[in-house]
Amino acid sequence: MEHQKTETAQPTRTLHGLSDIRRFFRRNDTPIYFISATNFNLLGADEWVHHFKYINYIDCFDGQHPNLFVPPEIAHTEFQSIEDINNYLLEHKAVADYVRSRGPGKALFLMFDENTEKLARELDLEVCLPPASLRQHLDDKLVTTRIAEAAGIDCVPNVMAAVDSYEDLRRLSADLGTDLVVQTAFGDSGHTTFMISDEEDWAEHADEIVGGGEVKIMKRIKPRGTAVEACVTRHGTIVAPIMTELVGFPELTPYEGGWCGNEIFANAFNADLRDQAREATLAMGECLKREGYRGYFELDFLIDSDTDKLYLGEMNPRITGASSITNHAAFSLSDMPLFMFHLLEWMDVDYTLDVDEINRRWADPDNIDCWGQLVLKHTADSVGVITEAPPTGIWRMDADGNISFSRYDTHRYHVESEAEALFVRIAGVGDYWYEGADLGILVTRGRLMNDDFQLNQRARAWIAGIKSHFQASAPPAENEAHLAPGALTAHPVPGSFKLL
Repeated sequence: MEHQKTETAQPTRTLHGLSDIRRFFRRNDTPIYFISATNFNLLGADEWVHHFKYINYIDCFDGQHPNLFVPPEIAHTEFQSIEDINNYLLEHKAVADYVRSRGPGKALFLMFDENTEKLARELDLEVCLPPASLRQHLDDKLVTTRIAEAAGIDCVPNVMAAVDSYEDLRRLSADLGTDLVVQTAFGDSGHTTFMISDEEDWAEHADEIVGGGEVKIMKRIKPRGTAVEACVTRHGTIVAPIMTELVGFPELTPYEGGWCGNEIFANAFNADLRDQAREATLAMGECLKREGYRGYFELDFLIDSDTDKLYLGEMNPRITGASSITNHAAFSLSDMPLFMFHLLEWMDVDYTLDVDEINRRWADPDNIDCWGQLVLKHTADSVGVITEAPPTGIWRMDADGNISFSRYDTHRYHVESEAEALFVRIAGVGDYWYEGADLGILVTRGRLMNDDFQLNQRARAWIAGIKSHFQASAPPAENEAHLAPGALTAHPVPGSFKLL
């Protein structure tokens, strides 16, 4: 029987403040979907928003998550991006049948393109994000830098230009010193950020720099990484507290500049730096609003460890890998998760909100609890088929640093102490691992770095313990040539591009 569409009744009155807004979402009857490779970025959203479902390519929960739909795999071309995964899902008959059976709805994505927008319209889904063309424009690291500098936000000293040779690089960067950082306009920082001090470094990366248009050439500093997530609303920009970033730890990632986790805790950095980051984020929010952007965004800041000066690093105009930790911290749960302010902009309802009061409350260190997350990748230059993988759930660490599986769970707040952690598995039995493949995410209470921004002993024990539960065998003989160490697998598995 063909599904009969029904119009969802929306309140005719204006929602006044957080109590009204939270009740509105608890009573929501509009189907809302987060469509992505995994559901990690918005894990727990279904507990806040009625009729919220996940449509994913990877089932991190082995069929046990109550609001997760993963269609049976069908033949498809090799995935090159998350956009490819999302478009595959939207074209999948099982997904189409599932969505149409529930009526017109709304969709959220981590990454999407114009084709994603078209496919969503065909399924009667409204994309609850700014247009893909605008997001793509703002995602350009050079555009971000120009917008920031025009707004008076400090960036690491830089020049932006096309570079054709090592001599050209040195001529352009004459005022920036000998040690340089070169970034291309797009891409994951772990793959598209290059440290260049001499001609040998240049030769290693020249093919990825020459002929690709303008790049950003920066003075190399000794940075401490930070992240701030925020949301542009019709009433102003809501800014979450500053987080530390874990970057380039070889136990977690093979990429020298690769993001591999976050921490959130009271009094991260000093009050002056926190205020600077908050003010810069508010200023960027106003710039984005003028560009026609609304909703979720994240800024990476770099703090020069030699001078304590704060610089804007880059922007992600989207939900990010840090969103899970932002949306589950105490400051957020005491009001409502940041992603819900984003979603509210697309819910066809008028509302009032005291953004300044929320920002004051969220800036108070007393409202911030302490959490950390680790993103684990396969770091060896080797390829194998996974034969054993640790399940998603709560894991425990004993006094000697040994870990064991405790129980299945989906919620990090069921982590009771620093001796427990929620592990969300990404790569499973039958998947390939290879250098850079995403294995999973571990979330625990407490800090994962010391005050010198190095991994602490507990973090190292968690990393070693979880990785010890992964085992792999050699790939089938017919795939050995294509799956040589250093090559990306042709098998469509997670990890051949950034999933988070």
